[in-house]
Amino acid sequence: MTDNLNLPPFEPKISEQAGKNFVWDPIRKIWTPLTPEEQVRQAFVSYLINYKGFPASHIANEQAIELNGMSRRCDSVIYDKSGAPKIIIEYKRPTVSITQKVFNQISRYNLVLHVDYLIITNGLKHYCVKMEYPTGKFSFLQDIPNYSDL
Repeated sequence: MTDNLNLPPFEPKISEQAGKNFVWDPIRKIWTPLTPEEQVRQAFVSYLINYKGFPASHIANEQAIELNGMSRRCDSVIYDKSGAPKIIIEYKRPTVSITQKVFNQISRYNLVLHVDYLIITNGLKHYCVKMEYPTGKFSFLQDIPNYSDL
């Protein structure tokens, strides 16, 4: 399932229901339609848990936030041990280019959560931005940090 992604392979639970494929989301504990974006989410979350040491219990998928009086959903939010949000992740399907528009979207979500890291991935390219609030700057990291480094 992840052969076409730039992520380690993993074997998700797939089910066919009414002629459509669904994937088990172990974070939300639900079957969800297996869209290309969901494929990226499940592969990336597996990577975070199995290769970067992120506890599954500290990951929230489809995290609701309120932005300018409107309900929005972050694709994933990672929390630290104290329950504070540390990372927002935005997933796109592999055929979607990661553009300034995508960075603008995740930046708007960060107006609410004020996290230390922003990650955007389409499963092929992964961008991780470290926010540096005291200076008002940010920097692109070469790799996704391990959970222990947050």
